[in-house]
Amino acid sequence: MLVVLVVLAVLLLGGAGAYWVLGRDDATSTAATASSSAPAAEPTGAASEPADAATTAPAPASSTDPRFVKAGQCVANEGGSAQPKLVITECGAKTYQVLRRIDGSTSGKKDAESKCAKVDGYTDWYFFDSQLDTLDFVLCLKRP
Repeated sequence: MLVVLVVLAVLLLGGAGAYWVLGRDDATSTAATASSSAPAAEPTGAASEPADAATTAPAPASSTDPRFVKAGQCVANEGGSAQPKLVITECGAKTYQVLRRIDGSTSGKKDAESKCAKVDGYTDWYFFDSQLDTLDFVLCLKRP
């Protein structure tokens, strides 16, 4: 009986440790990128700043993490074009409106672009690709 309890304890601790490691918002363990829908030799990317220079205030949400964004909300890029860092914010200058969120496995840039090609009015896209496919998503974005 003691052996069974020890094995269960080890499995629970191992599972909790794996959840903690995989659940962290660690930019080095996940890949995310964004790109413009316009064909070009080098995509301009959703990570580039829109032309307007006004600042935006964060939305009064419990989290600004883009993993929780819904269609109709807006995001702003606080990172660069090489490593975009989207945050949920109020719509305004230098923001992108989420036209559609597509949850599920994504294989990268081409997959995100093909999924957003079916969304009317999108100008940019963003994808989040993690080690757990159930956490993956694509955002089809529009500059307001």
